[in-house]
Amino acid sequence: MKNLKVTTMIAIGALVMAISPGKIMAEEHWYPSKWGKKDEIGAANLLTAKLVRNASKLIKTGITYSLGVPLDKTMPAYPPRYMALTILQPSQYAGSVIGANKISYNDDMFNGWLGMGSQIDGLGHVGINGVFYNGNHSEDFVDVSGLKKLGVEKIPEIVTRGILLDIAKYKGVKIMKEGSEISVQDIKRAASAQGIKIQRGDVVLLHTGWINLLDHDRARYGAAEPGITPEAAKYLAKLDIVAVGSDTWGLEVVPFRDPSKPWEGHQTLLAKHGVYILETMDTRELAKDEAYEFMFVLGQPKLTGAVQIFINPIAIR
Repeated sequence: MKNLKVTTMIAIGALVMAISPGKIMAEEHWYPSKWGKKDEIGAANLLTAKLVRNASKLIKTGITYSLGVPLDKTMPAYPPRYMALTILQPSQYAGSVIGANKISYNDDMFNGWLGMGSQIDGLGHVGINGVFYNGNHSEDFVDVSGLKKLGVEKIPEIVTRGILLDIAKYKGVKIMKEGSEISVQDIKRAASAQGIKIQRGDVVLLHTGWINLLDHDRARYGAAEPGITPEAAKYLAKLDIVAVGSDTWGLEVVPFRDPSKPWEGHQTLLAKHGVYILETMDTRELAKDEAYEFMFVLGQPKLTGAVQIFINPIAIR
């Protein structure tokens, strides 16, 4: 009789989990956010004027590094993303000009997905069972005309200390192989080897060498990639960083260790901790110059309601 009672309780528990995923998630305590139920910017709350001042002290040479890559229609992207650029000369048919001053001008029209090339993933990008950062349910904020919450326009300017961990160098390779994992120990040991300590409010960039494939093998670049494990995502999130990025298109290791659990790291970073993800960061020059610590500056396009947006952050040292 006792065994029957236990079996019944297990069955009821399973039924509750199936019917009420939102309640179960709440019991896991990943929402509401520690910054309050109405918060929409996540780890960007860590940014302060003090962090800006401290980051400015890292500027010794005045050398700047563009971390974005040029974007065009050949850029590998997560399916079914694509882009097309059309150049127009409005009202200037057959070479005609406008006005007595004979003005000529070009305009451009972009048609494509915003999650291409060098980009930032906003907090409305990835959720868990329809629940996104800070317990926002998709039916309450996702609209075909744009997100009603968590849009990229809410992200404040990100100016703070940036660090580069050269994982490829630590592993003794120029380019890590697809499917190569970056573990918690890899992150700790690479940081130690460089004399770097990850601090609260940092932007952490990982160099795998994968970005080099954009120059000669774009098909391979977008097919798979080296990247962080789910455990590494948890480790980084608990360090209270603002963002983590890589020179790969998706940050996480692909193929996934467990094919039945894709993009767990995105769920951990974005949904559970509000940590932003930076993808396809051009870290080559930083790695070449061993510029492991710098001032990181990002002011992304404020496209209202967008999930993600292409960017060109700047590192200054």
